[in-house]
Parts: sequence; C-alpha cells; structure tokens
Amino acid sequence: MRIGVVTFPGSLDDGDAARAARIAGAEAVRLWHGDPELHGVDAVVLPGGFSYGDYLRCGAIARFAPVMETIIDAARGGLPVLGICNGFQVLCEAHLLPGALTRNQHLHFRNRDQWLRVVSPDTAWTNNFTEGQEILIPVKNGEGCYVADAHTLDALEAEGRVVARYINGNPNGSQRDIAAITNEAGNVVGIMPHPEHAVEALTGPSLDGLGFFTSVLRALAGATAGGQQSGGHQ
Repeated sequence: MRIGVVTFPGSLDDGDAARAARIAGAEAVRLWHGDPELHGVDAVVLPGGFSYGDYLRCGAIARFAPVMETIIDAARGGLPVLGICNGFQVLCEAHLLPGALTRNQHLHFRNRDQWLRVVSPDTAWTNNFTEGQEILIPVKNGEGCYVADAHTLDALEAEGRVVARYINGNPNGSQRDIAAITNEAGNVVGIMPHPEHAVEALTGPSLDGLGFFTSVLRALAGATAGGQQSGGHQ
C-alpha cells in the first residue's frame, strides 16, 4: 500500500509521518503542495508544522494548494486522509471536517506527552484500536483548541464522530475534550496530537501512534479484498 505525505512550505513533521508509514509497512510517497497529482497513492497524510508560516489562519492558505484540490475531491470519493495538528487545521479550512482550531485557551504553546481515550474505532485510521482504549502520544500546538457551535458538537457526539478525547488534563481547552474527529464516512480523520511521534521505542513515549497507520493499511486491505470478492461474483 502507498501512503502519500504532503509537504507544504513550512511543514515540519512530513518526514516523521513518512517514517511512520514505512514502519507500519507501507510505501511512503512524498507529495508536493504545488503538484496536483496524487501519483497513485492509496491514502494521504497531511502532516504537522506551520504551512505557509501560519499566516492568515493556520491552514487557511494550504487549503488552496493545488494538491489540496485533488485531495478534497478524492476524500469525498472515499480516499482515506489523516490530518495531524496543522493537517487537522487544513482539513477544517477545506471543510472536509467541521469546526475550527483556535488559539489555546491559556495562550501558551503546549508540548508534552498526552493521554487520549479512543472513542471511535470505526474509522479507516482507528480500526486497530478498541473503544475506550487509552493511548499516550505527544501533543505540541499553540492553536489546538477545537471549537464548534453546539449543534455541530451535538451532531458529532450523536453520530459517533468524536474519534478521541483528552484525558488526565486538556492541554488546549478544546470543547468537550475533543482531540480528534472524523467525517460522516469515516475515511477522513483530524487529530491534534502527533501519532507519528509515537511509533518507535527510541524516540516516542509509547508505540501507540503506530495504530493509526496500521489501521489504514488494514482498512485498505479489507477494501481491496472486498473489491476482489465482489468482482468474482460479477
């Protein structure tokens, strides 16, 4: 399986995301913001960092990059897309996910290992977790406070689209302790903490982040097997 990792001007964690994909067993394909082609990838990661210097709003300029126009169309067609930190912000700016990420309530940058509880294992990026599983991955953001209107928050809860919540402390003041959400189809996930920094014992606080990358490989393998099986009956 081929996982594409986008590099925007100012991306910081694209190399880490590509490494995580390789450790999970995928072929990592580097995608350039100015190139609209996805080069045959099976899934896409929008990495953390400071795309276009975080001018205007975080992710507001990256949303209009040529590669994003293709990703938006592909995501609406079912392509698995994971947005991490700045990538989460880009997904919200692109209206692939609802709500917005704003300045941390305490107005300070937070960089620490953070406990999360997996709320929904029913997405392309979380199917290797169990509901209620607690995982430890790093968080590092200055604008990680997830906000949305009450109607949107209630809908996310009712539709099972809250993917993970902060536990043992909320690092940024996100409403309802939301750390990650998904779209209605479950193929697009935005997460503020950094799973790509928790895939190796040498550098991570745990190996818990690897589950996001193995999950999408499992989802893709299932989709491929299902397509082959369906084809056999035609």
